[in-house]
Amino acid sequence: MESIKTLLLNSRQIEQRIKRIAYEIYEDNFDEKELLIVGIANAGFIFAQQLEKAVNTICDLKTQLIKLTLDKENPIIHFLEPVLSATDLKNKVVIVVDDVLNSGKTLIYSLRPFLEADIKKIRTVLLVNRDHKRYPVEADFVGITLSTTLQEHVTVNLEPGKESVYLS
Repeated sequence: MESIKTLLLNSRQIEQRIKRIAYEIYEDNFDEKELLIVGIANAGFIFAQQLEKAVNTICDLKTQLIKLTLDKENPIIHFLEPVLSATDLKNKVVIVVDDVLNSGKTLIYSLRPFLEADIKKIRTVLLVNRDHKRYPVEADFVGITLSTTLQEHVTVNLEPGKESVYLS
């Protein structure tokens, strides 16, 4: 039996949400000099790139885009590109970005490298919050929050010109 796909967000709606989140980030950090925008590979990093671009169009905050790669089987293993030391992170504002929050496992483990440094604050951004958390993690900025069943699946496509969010 073929599953039914429901379009939740189209390209224009995703763009609107990115712009709104960018303004919220700026309002939360208007007095900062620099933001570290950390995208969780793969779709979270693409979302972070789009978010950084939106932030840079509305304000003159300096931003640094960082890619965080997690081993899903062993999430304690992570890689930051570029590699940052605790000294590099000292007194920085870190914005951790992902596409979908399911159980919270990926997001909670993605915070680990920043908890080992003396950062100023951490904020989390999600395009879609499914709110099926098993871990005590919350999103500070969210594009859309859904009440879904565990059997339903959210698909995010952030490929330029084909941006969409589907529920199936």
